[in-house]
Amino acid sequence: MPATRVRLIAPSGYPRDSVAVARGVDRLREAGCTLDGLDVLDRIEQRYAGSDAERAADINALATLDVLPDIALAIRGGYGATRLLEHLHYGALRERLAGTGTVLVGHSDFTAIQLALHARCGLITFGGPMFDPDFDAEVPSELTLPHFWRTIRSTQGCAEWNSSAECELEVEGPLWGGNLAMLCSLLGTPYFPRIDGGILFVEDVGEPPFRIERLLYQLHLSGVLGRQRALLLGDFTECRHGIHDNGYDLAAGLAQIRRVIGIPVLEGLPFGHVPDRFTLPFGVPARLRANGGKATLEFSGYPHLG
Repeated sequence: MPATRVRLIAPSGYPRDSVAVARGVDRLREAGCTLDGLDVLDRIEQRYAGSDAERAADINALATLDVLPDIALAIRGGYGATRLLEHLHYGALRERLAGTGTVLVGHSDFTAIQLALHARCGLITFGGPMFDPDFDAEVPSELTLPHFWRTIRSTQGCAEWNSSAECELEVEGPLWGGNLAMLCSLLGTPYFPRIDGGILFVEDVGEPPFRIERLLYQLHLSGVLGRQRALLLGDFTECRHGIHDNGYDLAAGLAQIRRVIGIPVLEGLPFGHVPDRFTLPFGVPARLRANGGKATLEFSGYPHLG
């Protein structure tokens, strides 16, 4: 089997632990990968993995490479991707990447790149593992990396999880989503795709319950949620209510959202700022089924390794 070509890209922050970086490089090589773009692991400018120009060039280079990588892997989230959106070469990226098997993958702040690439040039990307904290983890998740490799090596993918939803449900539509704050930050811009009849998944980190409710209300009041067939809730980590909330918590905020949005809501999706995370393609046909506390998401039509 030929080696898997992995190119590292750095749209946002930089990895902070040199020992973990070395571990991540070794783990990818042990998985049969050749690595390009290792220089991005050493770039630091303030809180970013290099200047805006350098980080945009990481992505734009995908349009000009003689040989495309099998995987373009974001090294980390944080913040910084939004600053790049005006500087990406969307036409060239569409011409070079559309219809190829190149897997562009990341999560968290990478959601901004995913939204923009889909809105401006229809590219399919993946919410999934990053170099840090997934490939360089001291003890890697038993779910995250196996599900990633299984998904991108197949023409069809599947995710199954336990959900507290008691309703029976079967819907089809384009699968999309990512970090909730990043989704809302691009509403009303040319970088937010209009997706109708979709299956939307969201997650976030460090947001208190009222902010999560407020962000979901923003998607509701802007009409986005009403155009979807289902909303999937991933992990909302480090979500702490305040001392004056008087019993209001995340469950209360989500109950309010359920009352107003008029579409099915399923919880428990393993996706977010947690060790266990599915790999989910952004913008592909999907089927969601739920019954008896079990949920199954099937998807196809995404770039995959030959």
